[in-house]
Amino acid sequence: MAIYDNLEVFKASYDLLLYVFQFTPNVKRDYRYTLAEKIKDNIIELCLCIYRANASKDRVPDIRQARERLVTIKLMCRMLTDLKQISVKQFAVVCTHTESISKQLQAWQKYSEKMKAEQQAAGIQHA
Repeated sequence: MAIYDNLEVFKASYDLLLYVFQFTPNVKRDYRYTLAEKIKDNIIELCLCIYRANASKDRVPDIRQARERLVTIKLMCRMLTDLKQISVKQFAVVCTHTESISKQLQAWQKYSEKMKAEQQAAGIQHA
């Protein structure tokens, strides 16, 4: 088991969190303490899902939850863009981060499902 903070997907998620912390002070107060806080909370939860998935034998449920968090993050950032709280350029950076994380999570999920199926098949053969 790799140390979770050495995982590329964790590093990318943490980088996204840092980026969001950089632009949230410029968000209007009404949105900063509602929408922006929820975005940060969801990114932190995303990091925790990655940690749990890495520590678990059955990674798939935690990876699925991480992917769901990612959709929520992207949606809320789009709302900030539509509300003119962040620029289109900032939203593009967020999208770049989320796409990278999404691809890594998808590949990890696919690999984990394959490994689980192989383990189940091996268990059936030995039974």
